[in-house]
Amino acid sequence: MTAMTTHPAAAGPGPRRRRTGAGPATELVRSRPLHDEPFLLRVDAAVQGLELDRWIADNHERVTAELDRYGAVLFRGFSVDGPAAFGRAARAVSPDLLDYLERAAPRTEVADKVFTSTEFNEDQWIPFHHEMSYSHNWPSRLYFYCDLPSADRGATPLASERAVVPKIPAEVRERFERHGVAYVRNYSPDLDLPWQEVFQTTDRAEVEAYCRSSHTEFTWIGRDGLRTRSVRQATARHPRTGETAWFNHAHLFHVSNLPAEVSTALTGEFGVEGLPRNAYYGDGAAIEDDVAELIRGLYRDAAVSFPWERGDVLVVDNFLATHAREPFSGDRRILVAMSDLYVNRGNR
Repeated sequence: MTAMTTHPAAAGPGPRRRRTGAGPATELVRSRPLHDEPFLLRVDAAVQGLELDRWIADNHERVTAELDRYGAVLFRGFSVDGPAAFGRAARAVSPDLLDYLERAAPRTEVADKVFTSTEFNEDQWIPFHHEMSYSHNWPSRLYFYCDLPSADRGATPLASERAVVPKIPAEVRERFERHGVAYVRNYSPDLDLPWQEVFQTTDRAEVEAYCRSSHTEFTWIGRDGLRTRSVRQATARHPRTGETAWFNHAHLFHVSNLPAEVSTALTGEFGVEGLPRNAYYGDGAAIEDDVAELIRGLYRDAAVSFPWERGDVLVVDNFLATHAREPFSGDRRILVAMSDLYVNRGNR
């Protein structure tokens, strides 16, 4: 395994056009890490009305260096007025935002390549995960925008791979790295997501072509059902820092992640192979419940959280950090964008 590395301090900000009365560029923001590791840098606007997209464009090298060092950066107090402005801020980091294909959760596009966060019931936790680590490709960077904070809870906790990877027992890591992770998913209008939403098409031929190109086995079931099976990586290497991340959805898709009464009911009705989603070792063997819970527990132990404030923008390196969602009450609107597609050139 590649050792976790320490990165030098980020370079200072570059020049920018200043507003009347503003001080030097170095006084436009204040920053401090929110964890001692270091992990999760908070950057506050020090002047009113500072536009986040322009500041990022003028300080792009600094932002990307801080993402490599801290894994995530929270921007607070900047002028980010709605979904379109959020999209511009994300594009200032990476100009080409991504669509959301091979979906694992319902979302709605509210602006160009800007989506609502996962639309699961507000009383449920969404466990820690790397975005789309079940797929053959995934976004390298994620962007979150607080359009409306919830009245109670509703945080987006983060966990650093630098804290988690060294604590995974060698025998667990080696078995997963040897075999990879096999994901079995079942799509139908009455079970989880329909395949039309997951693949964003109503054309079966397009789905079949996508599955073949992504090394995914597929079987049409009945009039409108689809089952897929794919073997993916258990770990992934960061394209810039060289660090190894525990990069899979095994603990999230595994049947043990469901409440016991739900898994019992679904298994009784559809059988183990008919569950909406499940994860196995890549050789087909069942992943032990205690192994899946071990990974979930390590992420919970490493969690770092903060309460959302309206206008916050959080940029996350999808290799270095996992994210989750607390339950909440009341209205809450967190928007999401993705960029920098990473393509896994092999089956896993």
